[in-house]
Amino acid sequence: MPKYVIERELPGAGKLSAQELQAIAQKSCNVLQGMGPQIQWLHSYVTDDKIYCVYIAPGEAAIREHAEKGGFPANRISEVRTVIDPTTAE
Repeated sequence: MPKYVIERELPGAGKLSAQELQAIAQKSCNVLQGMGPQIQWLHSYVTDDKIYCVYIAPGEAAIREHAEKGGFPANRISEVRTVIDPTTAE
């Protein structure tokens, strides 16, 4: 199944409290449970003004549906084509 990186513009994201991040995560998980197992949230990276989320999903439409149902921005959705790391250089 394809993997996606979702860029969510959220001004002040890096200043969100642990409780605020927990609430966002809970909302996301609740929406995902309602959508079924075909879409999965792997993890997210929080920066100053954006959150980058990594998902497995059957297509971009499922990512957009999750964002819409959860009230989350999905400013850019990019399909991951391949993953490289330091071992790629060997």
